[in-house]
Amino acid sequence: MYKLVAIDLDGTMLNQYGIVTQKTKKVIQKTIQKGIEVVIASGRPIDSIATIAKEIGSKKYFIAGNGALVYDIQKDEIIYDKFLPKEKVLEIIKLCEQNSISYNVYTDQTILAKALKYNVLYYQKENLKKEENKQTKISIIENIYEYVKNKKEEKFLKVTICDENKAVFQSIIRKLRKIKGIDVLDVSHMSRKTIKQGTEEITIEYYYTEIMLQDVDKWNALAYLLEHLEIKQEEVITIGDNMNDKKMIQQAGMGIAMEGSTPDVTKIANYITASNKEEGVAKALEKFC
Repeated sequence: MYKLVAIDLDGTMLNQYGIVTQKTKKVIQKTIQKGIEVVIASGRPIDSIATIAKEIGSKKYFIAGNGALVYDIQKDEIIYDKFLPKEKVLEIIKLCEQNSISYNVYTDQTILAKALKYNVLYYQKENLKKEENKQTKISIIENIYEYVKNKKEEKFLKVTICDENKAVFQSIIRKLRKIKGIDVLDVSHMSRKTIKQGTEEITIEYYYTEIMLQDVDKWNALAYLLEHLEIKQEEVITIGDNMNDKKMIQQAGMGIAMEGSTPDVTKIANYITASNKEEGVAKALEKFC
């Protein structure tokens, strides 16, 4: 019997409009009622995940920043962390600035951005549908380098890089890989997100990668949580769609990929469920839980 399900958010639990459907919520809540832990495992920051965890009735733990931390919801504290050192963040920012490429810095408190573009624009559109205390915090900062340099209390989860031009994107990836002590997520396909503007649907497309401290990933954070909860590897289901989900899908007792996942993830999954547009998470939980 499975005792824990770890589920990615974007492209997985959330549909193409960034919401959890009513059916998916009900199936997740039924799963929790059966005594199975449901844990969100996302690249998002704490506040953004906490809102969705409350919405689906997940009251114990979640994984943020692609495995940079494990959060205990009941104690309202971080119980595991692997943050990026400030000097590494500054090194990454400097390289991005020198190459005029779009980047965002995810801290434990907010997302630092120069402008509302790409994935940050998507989060902002989500915020318009939420109460103020449930919104993903976004801070527009003109000089992010100086901001980070002078900040003492914030912790750094990851840096994201976005660009519409494949050649420009691949060039910066090659340069980033020369920085020691970090992992650059190996993503080569375009990210596509849909935004509703009135009756019109707008698709945002861009190349995207994420940079974390070396050896940070969702599975390592999940392995810590499994030991904490005394749950075996074979008693775990993981569901995701992208390269940051690959290891947890590969290592779990039942690794599930969404239809339309990146090919490397599809290849190693034990099962392919329907897409996020077709409530694939709900269908997978109904089948296996």
